[in-house]
Formats: sequence, C-alpha cells, structure tokens
Amino acid sequence: MPHSLRCVIMRGGTSKAVFLKEADIPADPEARRRLILAVYGSPDRRQIDGLGGADPLTSKLAIIGPPREALPRAAGTHLTYTFGQVEIDHPEVDWRSLCGNISAAVGVFAVYEGMVTPTAPVTVVRAYNTNLDRVLRIEVPVENGRPLEHGDYVVPGVPGSGARIMIDFADTAGGATGRLLPTGRPVDRLEVPGFGPLDVSLVDIGNAHVFLRAHDLGLTGTETAAEIDAKPELRALVERIRGMAAERMGMVADAARAREESPATPLLGMVGPPADYRNALAGGMVTEMEVDLVSRLMFMQQMHKTYAGTSTVCTGVAARLAGTLVHEVTRPHNRAAIRIGHPAGVIEIETEIAPDGTVRRATLGRTARRILEGRVFVPVDWDAVIQKRRTDGHGRG
Repeated sequence: MPHSLRCVIMRGGTSKAVFLKEADIPADPEARRRLILAVYGSPDRRQIDGLGGADPLTSKLAIIGPPREALPRAAGTHLTYTFGQVEIDHPEVDWRSLCGNISAAVGVFAVYEGMVTPTAPVTVVRAYNTNLDRVLRIEVPVENGRPLEHGDYVVPGVPGSGARIMIDFADTAGGATGRLLPTGRPVDRLEVPGFGPLDVSLVDIGNAHVFLRAHDLGLTGTETAAEIDAKPELRALVERIRGMAAERMGMVADAARAREESPATPLLGMVGPPADYRNALAGGMVTEMEVDLVSRLMFMQQMHKTYAGTSTVCTGVAARLAGTLVHEVTRPHNRAAIRIGHPAGVIEIETEIAPDGTVRRATLGRTARRILEGRVFVPVDWDAVIQKRRTDGHGRG
C-alpha cells in the first residue's frame, strides 16, 4: 500500500511550495532526501509522477517544525523553517538557499496551523531559518483569527491581488558567507576562462549574490527569459561566472563543482540603468521613469521569469552600498524604496543602511495563499522508483 503524509500546497509571492511538517518526515538526511524526491516526482523533467511543477519556481519545499529554544539565535521564535529547492531532472535537494517568496507563505501557514496566537490586524511571526541560521520577521494581516488573503496589493507576476505580507530580512545579512560583503570589497575582478577580466559585486543578504553589469556581457538588462534561455553559450558563460563567484566567496572549494554542490546560490544578477522595456507576462511597457534600475536574474541555470524575493532584498541593499555595481547603475534618489525593473514588472524593497554598514531594515511586501491541504501518496519502494527514473534517463543524475 502506498505511503502517505500530510501536506499543504501554498503560493508565496511568485513561487509555490509543498509544506511538510518536520515530525512527519525522516530525520535521517538521506532517507529524507529520497522521500522528498518521491513527493515531487524527481528526477523527471515533467515531474509527472509527483507534486512538482516542472519549473524551479514551483519545485520548492518548506519544512516546518517547532521552535528550537536551545539555539541562541532561535530564542523567542515561533517555529523552525527549512527551505529546500528540489531539483527537477537531478536527484538532489539544495538546502543552501532561502526563498523570500515562500517565506511569506510560512507566516500564513503558522497562523493557520495555530503555531502563533492570531492578533488583528497584524500578527508577527518570528521564524528561525535553518538554511542561514537567521530569523525572519513576518507580518501577516489577520481578520477573525485567520490570515487575510484578499486585498489590493499586487505582486507583479501573480494574477490578481491579495493582502500585503511584510517580511524583514535584515537579520539575514552575511547568513551564507559571514559578511554582507563577503570579500570586504564592493567590487571584485574575476578572470573568467574564455572571456577575460570581469568586474562583479559579491553581496550576501537574503541569499548570496553575484552582480555584474549587463552591458559587460553585451546585454541591456531588459532581455526576456526566452531570449536568454535560447543562448546556450551565454548561459554556460554566466554559470562559469557564478561558479567562480561561489569559490571567491568560500561557498565551494572548486568553481567547477558549483553546479553540483550549490546549484541555487549564489544567484546571479545582470544589472543596468533605468530603461524602457516590455512586460513579458502582462504585456504593455514599463518605462524608465517607473524604475531605479533594471535587472535580470539567473536562478537554477535559467533566467528567472520574474524576480526572487531574496534577490529583491539583496539588490535593494546593494543599491545603497556605495561602490557596488548595483549602486553604480541605480538612479540617485532619497526615497525609502528601491524600484527594480524585472521581466514581469516592477518590484520595490525598503532598505536602510546604518553609517557603519549594518543593515537596519530590508523589508519586502508579498502576498500568499493556501491552495490545497491533504495527503500526498508515494510508493512504498520510493527509493527503487527514484533509481529507475535515473537509469531510464528521465533525469540527468
């Protein structure tokens, strides 16, 4: 008889994830990995035999557990949150990164599950994230003891509107590498094989990122995902750059192993000054006066169709750091919010940097919605099923 376990599917921002309770899955890392792959139907390009959506943005996982009071950083938190990026055609789960979009859904999940006492009009959820050993402060709108899901807040790339959930990522600065600027410099130079010298900015908040000037690669920063993904040589080049950045930041020992050891992070942003471009999802034009900079993001070896939540945080903070390439291309202004032009519209991030470089505030607005609650069934012999998928050629593993 197939094995089953309770699950909740939630949308958070422009991403979607399966939520599982920590107590319902194996504690052993290898057994846990195999079970999760079975839940998602990986490795298989269509993830046809599981809950995965055959896209990096819909092949995400949130494991929720009780607070870990014994950990100093987790003091005063309501829950423990572990994020997993489930590979589609590779039999792996990447635990090195954090998803800002799904973090919004974590707050909503906590209220629904009774992990925090609901307080109107806003319930604050403090979530300890195991991936970065940091705490997220999530503000969830509440009405009649339940999360408020309807509202007029619009997230580009998400149909309709919803109630605005605010997430403060200030505590995640240096979570992956130990410092906001991992090398201590606003600009580093990489000697990229087959390309030559390239200036980059390495910044770590939300997730570790590498930023480069779009025009240094012959781009404008206004390209669509279809245009970038149709250029295999360009994708191979930016993956080499990403790998070298991962090695420079100490995230991997060998740049050539970055794809296998850390496929999701660092993320790579290609930035440029404000410019007009066409909204790839909704149609219509985004004008240069609506944005402070433009950026195109590489995530899981593909171009992101919108813009990741943690990338919004990192880009917004980098735009405030004098000397970085992001600051270089950002329109000067005195507003609290930085407006980032991405393929599906404009996303804003409120940031505040202290004179000593400490991040005081890095707050992102998102929406979230509970889509499904039920039980997911996996074969009793899920390990054998995963091995057969590999040998049949469904995945690359």
